[in-house]
Amino acid sequence: MLVDSHCHLDFHDFQDDLEGVVSRAREAGVGHFLTICTHITKFEQVRAVAARFDDMHCTVGIHPHEAETEPEIDKARLIDIATNDAKVVAFGETGLDFFYDHSPREVQERQFRTHIHASREAGLPIVIHTRNADPEMSRILENEMAAGAFTGVIHCFSSGPELAEKAVDLGLYISLSGIVTFKKAEELRETAKRVPLDRILVETDSPYLAPVPKRGKRNEPAFVAHTAACVAELHGLSLDVLATPTTENFFRLFSK
Repeated sequence: MLVDSHCHLDFHDFQDDLEGVVSRAREAGVGHFLTICTHITKFEQVRAVAARFDDMHCTVGIHPHEAETEPEIDKARLIDIATNDAKVVAFGETGLDFFYDHSPREVQERQFRTHIHASREAGLPIVIHTRNADPEMSRILENEMAAGAFTGVIHCFSSGPELAEKAVDLGLYISLSGIVTFKKAEELRETAKRVPLDRILVETDSPYLAPVPKRGKRNEPAFVAHTAACVAELHGLSLDVLATPTTENFFRLFSK
């Protein structure tokens, strides 16, 4: 069994085809889905999608792109939502994106730390987005972990080996998306080879970043099998063998 540990099934791209998307994923061997919240103002529709399927859960949080435009949320509100809803198993996605800088960096960091504080207090993991912010991400993770342990995953990992090593050393997980299959992603593949098997998750980040050989199409959870096959090859394993640790890692991390 595979798990798509990060998808956005509330997005408009799936509005007219959600049942088909989930059915195709199951046929491809995907046994569980985590659909991710990016706007706190749209949490209810994220939750409604997860509620339609027994094998789907969701998160609650604010993407760094939306850190300025979404209402500021405190840790108490995040914790209240997560701990009173069986479908919510994590906070996020949250983090830093200095590639687009859609929100001021100081606002991104403040919101990110709020999610970390909720994660630490509630004992639920955090789903981390990071792009073009490796030094700052490393600094915040190290600083916050020193203040008290929390769990989480850097999703759609596309950063350098130093951040991967730092995350693993801090007890976090690394989730690999279709990017690892891209022709120009040789550095990422080298990094992926060095991530221990007990720290790897796989995801689609659908509807974005469809893996080879589906690149250019709308991504969907069924395609996680292509990403997993690439990661398996990098580790010298069959897809069937890799499916076991990645699925076990998912349920260990998202244990709620």
